[in-house]
Amino acid sequence: MRGNLTSIVVQIVTYNSAADIGTCLDSVFAQTYPIQQIIVIDNNSKDNTEEIVTLYPQVYFIKNSVNNGFVGGHNQAISYANTDYVLVLNPDVVLEPTYVERIMECIIQKMNVGAATGKLYRDMESRIMDSTGININKNRRAVDRGAGEIDHGQYDKDMSVFGVSGAAAIYKRAMIDSISNEGQFFDESFFAYKEDVDVSWRARLAGWEICFVPEAIAQHERGWKDNNSRKNISLKTRKHSYINRHFYILKNDKLSYFLLHLPIICTYELACLLYMVIKEPRLISAYQLFFKEYKALKMKRRWIQTNSKVPSKQIYEYFKGIW
Repeated sequence: MRGNLTSIVVQIVTYNSAADIGTCLDSVFAQTYPIQQIIVIDNNSKDNTEEIVTLYPQVYFIKNSVNNGFVGGHNQAISYANTDYVLVLNPDVVLEPTYVERIMECIIQKMNVGAATGKLYRDMESRIMDSTGININKNRRAVDRGAGEIDHGQYDKDMSVFGVSGAAAIYKRAMIDSISNEGQFFDESFFAYKEDVDVSWRARLAGWEICFVPEAIAQHERGWKDNNSRKNISLKTRKHSYINRHFYILKNDKLSYFLLHLPIICTYELACLLYMVIKEPRLISAYQLFFKEYKALKMKRRWIQTNSKVPSKQIYEYFKGIW
């Protein structure tokens, strides 16, 4: 790219990320597109994450005294950034050198694009994909498009998608400002997981487009690889991973479409409850989080719906499939 470049900050939230953060930062520094600032927010890691990050003096590093979650950490980083675009990046992601450049080439030409992502692989060598954006089904379950599939070129077209994974998402600052409520871009009631679905839904309601750029490549080493690693995730995080779906439904859904899809939603909900009773009974207490946040979520819903700018049909054309 030539001429005046649009500014971008890369922000990463770490928590016991020593095994990944060095490789992640190396890939950021190798970007062909100039990065104005790199911010790392550490959520009180107990390993040597801080020791590794401080080897990179160009990084603006902040260590929190408590774990504010993915959501709180990224909101904190956004408050320090002053750029046209923000790359929200997981510490377990490794970017190909042209990742940022390829996305910026696409989105700066389209004024109404508020968010974009590239093609993320779980295993680059085996061509197993992790995400090419977010799809959402009629049961309100959001899934990573192409997750687990072998890449045969079936996702090689630039296109509009419902949402983008927060693992390696570029957000336009104007969009961030337009959908932030009480200073929060990511809703901090989510703590971690599915906050990217909520942001994507809110952005679309506000009239922003979201796109997938297949030429931008990265590898994402997910934390929850199998059932054994899932057991090592804190109960609080697992609760949020489940109940946050209810959060984004309450905040963003239109009553008419919710009722239209209610049989599908209820069937999925019963299946989830059955799984919890059999496999993870402690997760049932996640509903306490929902009731605790209910009033606040209703207030957020009122703000979101009041500021909605697009017809419902335009949003719900992305809701495909029943499972």
